[in-house]
Amino acid sequence: MSTDRLVGGAADDEERAVEAALRPTSLDEFIGQDRVRDQLGLVLDAARARGKTADHVLLSGGPGLGKTTLAMIIAGEMGAPLRLTSGPAITHAGDLAAILSSLNEGEVLFLDEIHRLARPAEEMLYMAMEDFRVDVVVGKGPGATAIPLELPPFTLVGATTRAGLLPAPLRDRFGFTAHMDLYEPAELELVLRRSAGLLKVDLRPDGASTVARRSRGTPRIANRLLRRVRDFAEVRGTGVVTGPVASAALEIYEVDELGLDRLDRGVLTALVKLFGGGPVGLSTLAVAVGEEPETVEVVAEPFLVRAGLLARTPRGRIATPAAWHHLGLVPPAPAPVAVALARQDVPLPLDAADDGA
Repeated sequence: MSTDRLVGGAADDEERAVEAALRPTSLDEFIGQDRVRDQLGLVLDAARARGKTADHVLLSGGPGLGKTTLAMIIAGEMGAPLRLTSGPAITHAGDLAAILSSLNEGEVLFLDEIHRLARPAEEMLYMAMEDFRVDVVVGKGPGATAIPLELPPFTLVGATTRAGLLPAPLRDRFGFTAHMDLYEPAELELVLRRSAGLLKVDLRPDGASTVARRSRGTPRIANRLLRRVRDFAEVRGTGVVTGPVASAALEIYEVDELGLDRLDRGVLTALVKLFGGGPVGLSTLAVAVGEEPETVEVVAEPFLVRAGLLARTPRGRIATPAAWHHLGLVPPAPAPVAVALARQDVPLPLDAADDGA
């Protein structure tokens, strides 16, 4: 799967190190997600007033929206240490027991990708979250003994990009659940101005607007594009990031006006030019663009669907009129029979032989 996309939401270790310098350290500094920020502020204020640890918090949303940043802010606002780990890193219940038993009172445990937690560890987490206790099994077979281990009160902050994969018993044990939405361009402009100040980049308003519009509603992508635009401005310009400079830089990096990159445009172009706009199955579409089906489905499709450029139907993928217009093409007129059926609210028959459900 492609992991090096300039407009991808994932981040490697090097980028996370850069992000650390740009992260806000308090809720007052955090930009966007107003509803989540206000609700979370009430939860933390109430916990501090009672002198108790904060309720467990579940944060869901796409990558790069600030879930890790909010976990760090929660720890900072509560004046507590933060322990970071992830679901894939905990392969056995013993791994989780070791982490939980080493926590201090009030400590915040951030569990990223919690939906990928191993089932035995997940079941141990139920008791730890609710009763602050775990049962450590010693021995094997009929002679195995469960030793109860008391835990100090702690706050678990779980983060997931796929909330639907969380089992209900785990989700119900969180005292506060929040979903983080994509950012509006105006909010991303504020993020960019703050980051530009920290990076000492001369970012003009039209430059911020240009970068924000191409950032796919994600602060991580906005900051990444800002650094690439800064490089262009310093090497081929005067160091000032204006609208034209940002546009020229992002054209080199193949990020267009909507934030689409080579893979996104390749999917749309194949769908429109090779298959007349669809419907076409996922496997066939992936072969046409030279990618694995999982790459097309997981990496490219989510944003194309949100942008209204692609639709997923029982018969396969279809390009919307907006996709045709974005590629500078005229969408074909609907077939007369299809129009008549649509007006009568009669569903079109599905092609069971298609591979694109």
